[in-house]
Amino acid sequence: MTDEDNGALNATFCATLVDEWVRNGLTDAVVCPGSRSTPMAVAFVVDGRVRVHVHHDERSGSFMALGLARATGRAVAILSTSGTAAVEFHPAVVEAGLDRVPLLVVTADRPPRLRGVGAPQTIDQVDLYGSSVRLSLDAPVPTSSNRSSWRALAKRTWWATAGTDPGPVHCNLPFDEPLVGIAVDLPALDDSPQAIVDLGDPFTDPGSLPERGVIIAGSGIDDVGAVLLLAEKLGWPVLADPRSGCRTEHHCVIAHGDTLLRSVGAQSDVEMVIRFGALPASKVIGEWVAVASVPHVHVDPTAAVNDPSRSVTHRVRQSAGNYANSVSALTEPVDDQSWLDRWRRADDAVEEALAVSLGAATSITEPGVARNVVSAIPSGGTLVVSSSMPVRDVEWFSARREGLTVLSNRGANGIDGVVSTAVGVALSGVPTALLIGDVAFLHDTNGLLGLDARGVDLCIVVIDNDGGGIFSFLPQASVLEPTQFEQLFGTPHGVDLAMLAHAHRLPVLEASDDLAVGLAVEASMTTGGVHVILARSNRSENVAVHDALHQAGTAAAAASGWTTA
Repeated sequence: MTDEDNGALNATFCATLVDEWVRNGLTDAVVCPGSRSTPMAVAFVVDGRVRVHVHHDERSGSFMALGLARATGRAVAILSTSGTAAVEFHPAVVEAGLDRVPLLVVTADRPPRLRGVGAPQTIDQVDLYGSSVRLSLDAPVPTSSNRSSWRALAKRTWWATAGTDPGPVHCNLPFDEPLVGIAVDLPALDDSPQAIVDLGDPFTDPGSLPERGVIIAGSGIDDVGAVLLLAEKLGWPVLADPRSGCRTEHHCVIAHGDTLLRSVGAQSDVEMVIRFGALPASKVIGEWVAVASVPHVHVDPTAAVNDPSRSVTHRVRQSAGNYANSVSALTEPVDDQSWLDRWRRADDAVEEALAVSLGAATSITEPGVARNVVSAIPSGGTLVVSSSMPVRDVEWFSARREGLTVLSNRGANGIDGVVSTAVGVALSGVPTALLIGDVAFLHDTNGLLGLDARGVDLCIVVIDNDGGGIFSFLPQASVLEPTQFEQLFGTPHGVDLAMLAHAHRLPVLEASDDLAVGLAVEASMTTGGVHVILARSNRSENVAVHDALHQAGTAAAAASGWTTA
């Protein structure tokens, strides 16, 4: 191989990167077709140890990679050709960066001599994703003289994305022509350690903890059992976000914290908050935390700041499991359960009120759809929830249950790429359901491309209220003239979503009520494969249903003694 043998150099360079990434843990790559990325695309396929998922659309493909990485906890590679194709990755990169999802973003590029001179399909790809990535690396054009650095480059990019602070890494690879060649002998293995193990700050004994505390469990908890054991020993309630994994049948778990905090009750007596992971989606819980004026400990394994209200008084850089186990070892179980009992008694009352109210519905209600979808997924399955109303309805109205993993793109809280994220989750091999609104569904219809041939088990439940339903809950709905509101926020789309799904050869069921949605989800996940379930609702009626449920819940809580000492 000579310096001028660019085809062989490109092939050998890419084969080396793939070999090193696989040695460190890579199992999957999403490849978006293009010419300049040929050497890397071929290397992924020829290696034989990487599952290669081809997607026509870079934006959807990157979210599919994000979903697969989120579900498995392993970094997934995503590959594009040069030019605006690389720009299409940006939304998924932002989400991965904020929610700490390992994503190995590989973009092919023109060699430096063709940059800035008007070469076709060439843009400035250096540092393309700004501060959203953990590392941005513009690799040199492969040459015989720099082959000794190839494995180090692969290790550096891998451990930057999959290390102690996981997130996206941008690896920009310039290739000179010819783009097709045969790989020759790879550089020798380099077994020097690359991963830096960062255990975070040493554990600090928090000292004596008060009797009346609350644990807030958000997403990112690595050891649910440890958190629940700590709550049990302290006698504290756990306000459990569905994404935390903690919303189980454990007696410390509170499922309806949003409803409870809508009226003045036991939260007024809280003396301390320990929060694991991200804040719940509930604005009510977030506003209470902001004004609680008590010690607020935030436990997170990274140095990321997750404190929009600036109410955190103590930051602990530890995993949830390590911190909870350490505090539990220093804590004697409490005898007096009256504090916890007050919370749980009120939560049970809210749960019963919601079950009765929604059980009486004879048509589609969005809270009832969310509740039935959560209960219908078999144990061991995963629910992907879209932002806007679906994630809130799941948090507000779903019951405690065992054996369900709930995932959502809540890093940037966007509604783009949600279908593709769910496809990526399903590619991990778990039975998956997606709860999504019609606008988010339309944002990512390219996620349906080739879906019927991907061999996944995915049930897509679309709540179709012909527009932006969440805006009906905002002041704009009552302040603006109805025609202005519909033009700017209601935004009816008029698309026949059933026909759209049929265009992708997907079976569609239109449900007539909440119970039918649950039964359809059960049937879909028993049968396997991909199914679309449509649940049509009315935006104005949906606001009234939510108001009635919140009123029923707060009344039930008050009757249980929530608002009295």
